Amino acid sequence: MVERWTRERRLEHTRSLLLDAAEEVFAEKGFAPATLDDIAHAAGYTKGAIYKHFAAKEDLFLAVSDRYWRRYFDNFAEVMASSEEVGARELDEIARRWRQLSRDRGAEHAALGHEFTLYLLRNPEARERVAAKRAEVVDALAAFIVTGIDRLGGTLLIPAPTLAHVLIATSDSVVLASELDDIDLYRPIVEMYVSAIKMP
Repeated sequence: MVERWTRERRLEHTRSLLLDAAEEVFAEKGFAPATLDDIAHAAGYTKGAIYKHFAAKEDLFLAVSDRYWRRYFDNFAEVMASSEEVGARELDEIARRWRQLSRDRGAEHAALGHEFTLYLLRNPEARERVAAKRAEVVDALAAFIVTGIDRLGGTLLIPAPTLAHVLIATSDSVVLASELDDIDLYRPIVEMYVSAIKMP
């Protein structure tokens, strides 16, 4: 028997394909040169399909970024869920997974984060337009962090939104510096992040 897709499932499937295409097109062309037409074409949809899910290109970019963070923290939570402590082995495994996730995405994706920041600095109207969405990404990441830490029985030593801001501000720089300078910063930075968590 063929499974029938609900309207919600179809919408979520379309959204996922649009995010996949956006991630590829942004990495290939950069944020500013990439157009919604490029992204729609790569996904096999019309530009109208994008507007059903995202108000503007900036919102689409932020959704791609948010999805990346969820993947990263899913990896973190998966490692920690099977651990009784946060020792060298766990830190090494988190760093290894982050390194692999970054390599799978490519340094171009990390550079995109800086490009988008520069774009917003140069375009105050766009910055104002997406300020609420940027705050949503931070709030969603903070909530994700709290849920994961609670599940592990840990306690955050700094406010979750602060940790979320620090992660967003530093992650792309870690990836780029590791690539450009051929130095592995993942492990020391993971240790720094984890220092903000007290485990039982």
